[in-house]
Amino acid sequence: MNALQAILIAILQGATELFPVSSLGHAVILPALMRSGINQMSAEFLPFLVFLHLGTAIALLSYFWRDWWMLFLGVLGMADKIMVEESRKVFLKIVIATIPAVIIGFLLEKFVRGLFGTPIVAAAFLVVNGLLLLFGERLRNRGHRELPTLTTMDALCIGLWQCTALIPGISRSGATIVGGVLRGITHEGAAHFSFLIATPIILGATVLEVPKLLHETVPPGTFVLAAVAAVVSGITAWLSTWFLMRYFRDHDDWALSPFAAYCIVAGLGSLAILVL
Repeated sequence: MNALQAILIAILQGATELFPVSSLGHAVILPALMRSGINQMSAEFLPFLVFLHLGTAIALLSYFWRDWWMLFLGVLGMADKIMVEESRKVFLKIVIATIPAVIIGFLLEKFVRGLFGTPIVAAAFLVVNGLLLLFGERLRNRGHRELPTLTTMDALCIGLWQCTALIPGISRSGATIVGGVLRGITHEGAAHFSFLIATPIILGATVLEVPKLLHETVPPGTFVLAAVAAVVSGITAWLSTWFLMRYFRDHDDWALSPFAAYCIVAGLGSLAILVL
């Protein structure tokens, strides 16, 4: 992998991880379309996988640092009584929303990705992702509940929606935002919670890959290139989060529709190219 390829992959990861268009789906489809020859299962690519996820997680932590700092103080009881109670409630909801993906991901991730992880199938599920976003927008509960009104049942439903992202082509952020708006949460509130619960998921995926990385022999210079890619991915992810939070705030009536259209067109176009 050369430097240009590494930077392009980093930009793709940083953007598609947060935009509701499926980073995993793009990672499966694009190499097949471009005939890049990059083997994402190789030992050479593993450092990039770890560093790219780390860069994205750091970007999310830095963007929402006030939320995490308040949660940290509140959970440890290092704040006033009201803040402690509220922080512990929010923390509990983050845990509840994360548990389904952790359990199902641990049990079924290899099976699901092995079953659905081919470019043609990923392209088909990218179309499904677009339809999911479109129908979610049409069927949403037209309430205007903000993030603080999130209930335990809301968090559990969003967590279950997150599990669908194990399938390449289905977006984690898209599924969780749809889960939120179907419960009557605003797009901005649903996106905020989606990005909060993304942080432990992405960090967890990074940690799980580290033991494999320690036992692999990688070509010289790979870690330097991976570190550069991590910085690029982190900057892209931070800018993506900044854009999306404002976008969802200002377009609450139809925010998911453009992403739905993109996924349907991109998925169908990729299917046509891959089949022909």
